[in-house]
This record gives sequence, C-alpha cells and structure tokens, in this order.
Amino acid sequence: MQNLDTITIEAFNDLYSSIIIANISIWNNVAISISHIHSHNSPVIKTIYQAINITSTEAKLFVIRCGINQAVGIPNINWIIVITDSLHMAKKIFDSLLHPYQIQSTSISCELRDFFNKDNNNCINF
Repeated sequence: MQNLDTITIEAFNDLYSSIIIANISIWNNVAISISHIHSHNSPVIKTIYQAINITSTEAKLFVIRCGINQAVGIPNINWIIVITDSLHMAKKIFDSLLHPYQIQSTSISCELRDFFNKDNNNCINF
C-alpha cells in the first residue's frame, strides 16, 4: 500500500501524468463499469458503462480499455497509472496468445502502441 500511496502522490504532482481508477460491479447479470481519470490532482473524465450478460473478465478489460483510450487522448500525458483490483486481468492485455478476450487486448495494445510511438519516454504502470 505504501508503494501505491507514493506513486499516487508523485503522479498528482506531475503535470504529465494521468491516473486511471477502474472498477466494476456485477449484480443480477448487469455489469456496471466505472472509470475515473485524474490528471494533476484534478478529475478529468468519469465514465460509467452498463452491460448485460457479460463476464466480469470482459467488463474489467473493457473498463481498462476505455480508461486507456481516454487517457492517451489527454494532451501532453507521458505517464499513465492504472489502478485496478484486477491485476491478473491487466496482464491479459499483453498476452499475445489466443484467448477469449483477445479483441479487448488487441484494442488496448493498439492504443498503447500509438501512445509509445509519440514519445520514447512514455510509460504505463499497473
């Protein structure tokens, strides 16, 4: 937890960082995904998505995908921090093997490729 606190404080003080907080909840076969994006200690974007008959894995990857998509669109951002309770899902983003969630992974990878091509110093942390 200390490491998360340190990273968050550093990111809030950095003009070129963006924090994505991604969370989902499923109740009665309805998934609600919420993504908060902060940049320099200010909320920038809050999105809420609802889906029916979707797995928690799909919902988690989707909310991470949407957060990354929105964060890379913020001008002058070179450090993205994704905070999620689903680190094992975030690792699927970088899994190039065939798996049921490959469509989400491919989309996230394309967004990140463009982000990294803008500047060699750009980075992302989960």
